[in-house]
Amino acid sequence: MEKHIMGENGIGYTLGEDDLYYPDLYLPEETEYPIGKYGMLRKAYLKEHRKGLYLELVLAGKLNEHLHQIDEECNQMMDRLVEQMKEKQGATEQLKAENQMLWVRMCNNIRHCAEEVVLKEIVYA
Repeated sequence: MEKHIMGENGIGYTLGEDDLYYPDLYLPEETEYPIGKYGMLRKAYLKEHRKGLYLELVLAGKLNEHLHQIDEECNQMMDRLVEQMKEKQGATEQLKAENQMLWVRMCNNIRHCAEEVVLKEIVYA
């Protein structure tokens, strides 16, 4: 028996130890991008709640690119929302100089609120 054969469908097959031929299937090469917090949260969400989309992205070799893109979008939206909320709620440098504890509380609250929006609208969409 030959070790490698080419099937009629154009797929190569390799002889296994149990004398059965197995298709030579490979996932496409993926570009490696750094993935941050929001990309990892998206990956966990896709694995648990959107299995079809997750498998589609894996098999197409686009999962890493998708997660990187989601991470970038989330970080940009966070920056934009935090700045807008700071301006609207009056968390200014002057307040920081006058009352640091109040400024820190306001900034923490703003950051948490912005993150809730980002998670709901991008990560878990």
